[in-house]
Amino acid sequence: MLRMIFALILSAAIVLLTGPKFIAWLRKLKLGQTIYELGPQSHQKKQGTPIMGGLIIALGCVAAFVFCGAKLGSWDHMLALLFVALGSMAVGFGDDWIKMVKKRHEGLTPWQKIIGQVAVCVAFSTYCYLHPDVGSKVIVPFVNAEWDLGLFYIPLLSLTVLFMVNSANLQDGLDGILSSVTAVGCIGWAAIALLAATSAKNTTVALFALALCGACIGFLRFNHYPATVFMGDTGSMFIGGAVVGMAMLLRQPFLLLLIGFTMVMSSVSVILQRYYFKLTRKLTGTPKRLFKMSPIHHHFEMCGMKETSIVLMYAIVTAVLSAVAVLSVVL
Repeated sequence: MLRMIFALILSAAIVLLTGPKFIAWLRKLKLGQTIYELGPQSHQKKQGTPIMGGLIIALGCVAAFVFCGAKLGSWDHMLALLFVALGSMAVGFGDDWIKMVKKRHEGLTPWQKIIGQVAVCVAFSTYCYLHPDVGSKVIVPFVNAEWDLGLFYIPLLSLTVLFMVNSANLQDGLDGILSSVTAVGCIGWAAIALLAATSAKNTTVALFALALCGACIGFLRFNHYPATVFMGDTGSMFIGGAVVGMAMLLRQPFLLLLIGFTMVMSSVSVILQRYYFKLTRKLTGTPKRLFKMSPIHHHFEMCGMKETSIVLMYAIVTAVLSAVAVLSVVL
């Protein structure tokens, strides 16, 4: 347990120590965020805020994880977690790099993103399917049962990885929101891993969860409102890959609906908004919107809530649902 607490402290310290110089370097290179005119008008003042801060989240998390986990003797799970997190991050980094450095507003093309993400999703899902400690069975919460997905495991869980990585990316729309819910949620994942620990492999997941928690806490020093740096697609996709990776190695993908509820709802709100718009246009000729703006955190913003209040609300919701998720393992 001391090793895990040290991983949390070490990852936070790395981010806090490297953050100021890294942000200054991003400013020097003029790698700033472009704020779209269609977004909330209050966000226009964020124009030019440095982006790609997710690199220091990844640095803190990976360095602390590897340093503290080297003696656990579970390199297969360690490498798998690093693969899905860093592989997802690579796609986000490519998108950020092209937008900021190459000055191509659209970043990676949709097909480039899909190909990169699918490659990571399928490779990681195949690893889980073939690994004797994971396999094709997933745990059904609260009923103490397992569901064997058989060969359907690979396509279904690949879609889960794809969905969660992009959900994390969609949620990263307010200062500190994704950092906050991830820090809170990772405590839940660590608790679940420790409660279900039957080998060093689950302990490895708990260690990774707390290393990511510490990195996000450290990043909040620079990312809380008003943010001096954004994590960008680089950071949000790293977090998305990390979170879904932990859930799958623990055989608990259903708990993503609880611990990752706010991420899931970010994607669901976008999907509902799009199809409601199309449906009302087709039926009445006058398109209507279900929300004032999507993802749904922008709807709350347009209703008059402050960014800080929304972030706090999301963190509290994540804390409550994470506690429920932990109870599902205990009961």
